[in-house]
Amino acid sequence: MSQDNNKHHISFFNARVTSIISISLVLFLLGIVVSLSILGTQLTKHIKENMGFTIVIKDSASKRGIESVKKELDKAPYVKAVQFISKDDALKELELELGENPMDLLGFNPLQSSIEIKLLAEYASTDSLAWIEADIKEYNEVVSEVICQKDVIQVINDNLRKAEIILLSISAVLMIISFALISNTIRLMAYSRRFLIHTMKLVGATPAFIRRPFIIRNVVEGLVAAVIAILLLSGCAYYLVSEFENLAVLINFFTLIQVFGIVLVLGVVLTSISAFFAINRYISMNRDDLYYL
Repeated sequence: MSQDNNKHHISFFNARVTSIISISLVLFLLGIVVSLSILGTQLTKHIKENMGFTIVIKDSASKRGIESVKKELDKAPYVKAVQFISKDDALKELELELGENPMDLLGFNPLQSSIEIKLLAEYASTDSLAWIEADIKEYNEVVSEVICQKDVIQVINDNLRKAEIILLSISAVLMIISFALISNTIRLMAYSRRFLIHTMKLVGATPAFIRRPFIIRNVVEGLVAAVIAILLLSGCAYYLVSEFENLAVLINFFTLIQVFGIVLVLGVVLTSISAFFAINRYISMNRDDLYYL
């Protein structure tokens, strides 16, 4: 009898370990999907906030007038950043690109001063660009020309929108698959305890009393699985940042905290819901039906 009990405990322990590993792998997959969604949102914002205008300044514009326009733009609700580039600075940049000084050939500086404007992400759309451009052109004493590649911005916005739709679709499908996998894992555990559930029901235990220990145990397993998934995600994040330093802008502490928090919540919610429905199924069954499952 003692050996049978030991075998039963070992078998039950192995089943628990297998369940935790299975759930942790599913949560790891969900964590990757959540990470891609958050990183996609941040990347979209980063790309949009690098769009903007180049305001070409008239040669006749006074320094005071330029400074006044710059201050007005700084206060505009659609502006993220404003940078003034003088003729000399523009010439230095061009010289770096060409490898030679255009003044040596032309005898004068052919460039004009300009103001570079970076927009907030929510204003980086063709509709907003049209009225912003009109607004900037009102500074006609200073502004010679407003350069904005609207067609390029529209193409970028369209591609970003398509990428978001594809990513959301993949996320939804993976979420459904993940829920099914976790439900099946927990249902198998409940199946192995179905006669115990029936026995508890026979001695007068209420459905809530029967469900409670099973749900608590599965929630604990969900938390352990979530911690394992978080460790795996941390390792992946560390590897990516160490191999690709530019990703450090997107994969930062705040992003990781968001992902880890969502994985923990998913671990608790998915396991508790799955356990609730799995146990309810066997609570409502007759003893004879339990033999034919």
